Amino acid sequence: RSHARIRKRRIRIRRRKPDGWTALYDAVGIYLNGVGPLDGQKIMLLYTDGGDTRSELTFSDLLDLLKSSDVTVYAIGYLENQPGSARTQGQMQLQRMAAITGGQAFFPSNVKELDKIYEKIQREIAARYSFGYLSTDTRKDGAWRKVDIKLKRPDLKGVKLRTRTGYFAPYRPGEDRPRF
Repeated sequence: RSHARIRKRRIRIRRRKPDGWTALYDAVGIYLNGVGPLDGQKIMLLYTDGGDTRSELTFSDLLDLLKSSDVTVYAIGYLENQPGSARTQGQMQLQRMAAITGGQAFFPSNVKELDKIYEKIQREIAARYSFGYLSTDTRKDGAWRKVDIKLKRPDLKGVKLRTRTGYFAPYRPGEDRPRF
């Protein structure tokens, strides 16, 4: 049943023609706001022609929202109709959005590649692992804390990791100053 829904969505996406008026950053922000309180894995499959022509959110604001969310972004940028500089900028932005969240960006040159991309994303989601840790940094300053995950087992050489790049620490006013 869910495969039939996925096929219908694919058909609708393939038939959609870009019209040049896109509030991409605002749309992602609305999605993040809506899924924030939900439990479970949060995955966003973003299919776009790459441009944002009318958002109130800036790209920098969007990156902060993505960093503070627990959503993984898989971006599919069909940028073939974009001029060279816009295509390059769109690729960099979509790659950044995906990388910050531990996701991945794809750039098909034609719609025939979409099925393989969707299958790759489905396989990756099915093979995901989640883990957590408690930071030894107890400051509640709201600062961005970079996280770097490395595999040390020699038998896993060649395995590629995609992880979130960090997290925002909790924030409590007054707790970031030493108490005397």
